[in-house]
Amino acid sequence: MLKLYHIVFFVATLCFQPVFSQVTESTEPLIIDPEKSKVVTRFTPPQGFFWMKETPGSFGEYLVNFPLHPPNFPVRDYRKVPVDSQNKHVALLKIDVGDKDLQQCADAWMRLYSEYLWTQKRFDEIGFEFTSGQFFAWNDYRKGIRTREVNKKVSFYDSGITDDSYSAFREYLNIIFRYAGTISLDRESVAVTENSNIRTGDFIIKPGSPGHSVIIVGMATNTVGKRLYLLAESFMPAQDIHVLKNTANPEISPWYQLDVDAPKTVTAKYVFRPTSIKRFHAIK
Repeated sequence: MLKLYHIVFFVATLCFQPVFSQVTESTEPLIIDPEKSKVVTRFTPPQGFFWMKETPGSFGEYLVNFPLHPPNFPVRDYRKVPVDSQNKHVALLKIDVGDKDLQQCADAWMRLYSEYLWTQKRFDEIGFEFTSGQFFAWNDYRKGIRTREVNKKVSFYDSGITDDSYSAFREYLNIIFRYAGTISLDRESVAVTENSNIRTGDFIIKPGSPGHSVIIVGMATNTVGKRLYLLAESFMPAQDIHVLKNTANPEISPWYQLDVDAPKTVTAKYVFRPTSIKRFHAIK
């Protein structure tokens, strides 16, 4: 059980972006319908490349089979208002944003990984650090532990209310999104140091305030082992998680080439300097 004491509060790390108009869908348990369009069926790798097979039951398999909105669906913010820039994405993941300006860049990865664990009923594994360093698990929340913020400090208390419903799970994630971010996600992750070890579910990250991160949601390879990747992100304000175009290399768009040793990686809306590809520590 989480100890009940005060900790210094840090605002969750923000992602960098120009100011857009502010969007959400109804929140409900996420069900992947294999009959609907998904990442692995929507995108065909460039000539000579083929989709890499994901380990059954893995986070990578979950991501490549993620359902997508119909083609040409606009990116909306947490109020369901289309954002100003609509020319940087090629598809939207079919998952709600929530009704608050919370589910931004690092939060998008935490949302997808948490949903994956939820669908697998691996509830004991759902938990993240706040930017301040305090760990908060879903098991604590469902047993009644809640947060209270006073004078920029967060305290934990036992509400006496137990709730293991999906709606409670989403309320828990909103707390994570509020107090976690790129700094905490970077701290809880390990570096991928070899290109051959990059996997679907890894992310490129620049910790900071502002900072940013994008998620690898698919991989393709050719017969000589060269690899290409699909990248997805959320942004500021909180908005639909979307698969990015490759504006720097339109010949292979939306696929990207990645190199762990590259001094920079240019994505459709952000330049990562240096290229820091990481994997959440709990993923083996």
